Amino acid sequence: MSDDRATASYRDAGVDYDALDAGKRLAIAKALSTSGLLAARGGRALDASRGEPAFVFELDGRALAFVVEGLGTKSIIARHVLERQGINRFADVAYDTVAAILNDLCCVGALPLVVNAYFATGASDWYRDGARAGALLEGWRKACDDAGCAWGGGESPSLPGLVDERDIELAGAAVGAVPSGRSPILGDELGPGDEIVLVASSGLHANGASLARLLAGRLPEGYATTLASGATLGEALLAPSVMYAPLVAAVLESELPLTYISHVTGHGLLKLMRPPKPLTYRIARLPPVPEVLAFLAERAGLDAHAAYSTFNMGSGYALYCPAGTGEAIVGLASELGFTALVAGRVEQGPRQVVIEPAGVRFEDAELELSAG
Repeated sequence: MSDDRATASYRDAGVDYDALDAGKRLAIAKALSTSGLLAARGGRALDASRGEPAFVFELDGRALAFVVEGLGTKSIIARHVLERQGINRFADVAYDTVAAILNDLCCVGALPLVVNAYFATGASDWYRDGARAGALLEGWRKACDDAGCAWGGGESPSLPGLVDERDIELAGAAVGAVPSGRSPILGDELGPGDEIVLVASSGLHANGASLARLLAGRLPEGYATTLASGATLGEALLAPSVMYAPLVAAVLESELPLTYISHVTGHGLLKLMRPPKPLTYRIARLPPVPEVLAFLAERAGLDAHAAYSTFNMGSGYALYCPAGTGEAIVGLASELGFTALVAGRVEQGPRQVVIEPAGVRFEDAELELSAG
């Protein structure tokens, strides 16, 4: 096996999920101790949302949700592609960031109201490239437009010594509201017999960039490597994430019931068993694997078990619903331009994910529940 095909993992790329998840569990424990403080402001924390993609709280009879999320290192890929190929994809990584934030927010059944930006650079000179900065801002605006929410503002610190002067760290926060007459979606109604609708991804999304960068560094042509389709690796990696907020909004507005929503990010399809209940999630059908993800899995030497627990492998979002509801959600998704399918069902425990088309089984112990 040649060097560029040697087995690679997140840990090789400097990302240790075991350490990260342990830190998140400790953070949740500390956060729980502050829940009672909301009462002094007339609010109430929904502690069942701790560990879900967004935190839910009640205020004046409304359920609101709050989330903070970041893009990770994907903006470094955009910088390399601009420097070496002359292709400006900073609008796409800005869009990715908003999508990462709002796709998480919608998991608890909240629709976005306001999103704020956090742009940290290593030097204020980053903004002197007007085309690059303009693309970044337009990408953020377009994502807000697609999601139907306001861009409230943000922060743009210059952090020399902490951030490389060539790069920009993208992150943000958002507030959303659960529609009137709806309850937050926290998995309490999830049960055996529910159907699992998988909605297709566009590729890498906002997860796996560190590993992708490691692999690109092993290729003679790097991000300019040509894939079978003719696209370059860099361009394929920077395909913008799918914004699922309009689909969630349409499902909620149609009054179709949802029992859970999972955003397939870190840990890949292990995230299908994010609810702590003793249930089995059996997948019989899968969306096609995007070319770039198949390429990364092959070059990293990942078997199916590792690939489906590392990348989204074509499934970016999972909607859980009562039996007989899935096809209506798929039809609604199709009308909105999303690709979706009724992929499987929820069964009585043990807690595991069984992906029949890939011959993969993920057991309870393999998933360390994360805080976001």
